Amino acid sequence: MNQFFDNMPAPTVTVTATTVSTHPWREQQTTIGSFAAINDTQLTTEASGIVNNILFDNATSVKKGQLLITLDASVDEAELRRLESVAELAQLELRRYQRLFKDKNISESELKRKESEAKQAIAAVDSQKARIEQKALTAPFDGIIGIREVSLGQLIAPGTAVATLTSVTPIHLNFTLPEQQLSTLKNGQTVSATISAQPDEVFTGKVTAISPVVTPSSRSVDIQATFDNPDAILRSGMFARVSLDQGEETQNVLLAPQSAIQFNPYGNAVFVIQAQDDALTVQQRFVQTGARRGDMIVIKDGLQPGDRIVTSGLLKLRNGSNIKISDNERVQPSEDLDPNVVNQ
Repeated sequence: MNQFFDNMPAPTVTVTATTVSTHPWREQQTTIGSFAAINDTQLTTEASGIVNNILFDNATSVKKGQLLITLDASVDEAELRRLESVAELAQLELRRYQRLFKDKNISESELKRKESEAKQAIAAVDSQKARIEQKALTAPFDGIIGIREVSLGQLIAPGTAVATLTSVTPIHLNFTLPEQQLSTLKNGQTVSATISAQPDEVFTGKVTAISPVVTPSSRSVDIQATFDNPDAILRSGMFARVSLDQGEETQNVLLAPQSAIQFNPYGNAVFVIQAQDDALTVQQRFVQTGARRGDMIVIKDGLQPGDRIVTSGLLKLRNGSNIKISDNERVQPSEDLDPNVVNQ
């Protein structure tokens, strides 16, 4: 029995395999970020009053200067008419005093007093007009207005929230990168972003702001990019996966699936497939790896184009193990540089 087990042949291991080859490669830095509106404000009124008109629909586009709500201003308008009458009378008195002064029937100080009274009357009219304008709320910029928070006939106080107005075109993307990447950053760099709502579409923007300081707690720098967003697909608060080009030159590098690498403290290794006596065996080989992207990793040293390596089943292998390569494509690990995970 001992002799049988000592001479028992090692079982053949079923694995998956791939052939390493060169691919175009551009250095990229990946991170995550959030979209933020360039303008985003909670609309409030400056004056108190009763709401008598609501002139917008929930979640619709509005233009800058568009009238949104009006408050009852009947008392203020009546006061305005009174002040306009006072100002008109003050102007008549001023013209009469100007004629009297011209004929030297009054002193200059009396004329100055009437001029001051006329100016005060006009200022009172302007002040009342401004007070009436505060009873009307207009959009400060183009955007999409949210759900209204007031109703017709409601008495509201100054500062009462009416609705939220958010601009969507263009839109900012805020993200951070390690301070080691600061020397490679510059305004105008291309930024690519994907969102969960449309995982197959890549949105492109430009870096428009780089923070002048590094956050001490995380040793990272804040970066802001701007996206045109003409179709308003990107919305404030959306999560984004961000890719930032680190150079303009595209190089040909040797790529291998990350699933083929044994990551060890003493060095990374792969199992290279060799043909021996009409059988397939594997030989472990140490490799030097580089940057990663998606399912792939750069191989700097240790492999040559055309080498076949094992991509799954590594834990069952040792030097000289006999293998059989599975022809089931469903068990083949992915080799995508830009994989998108879709929740099912």
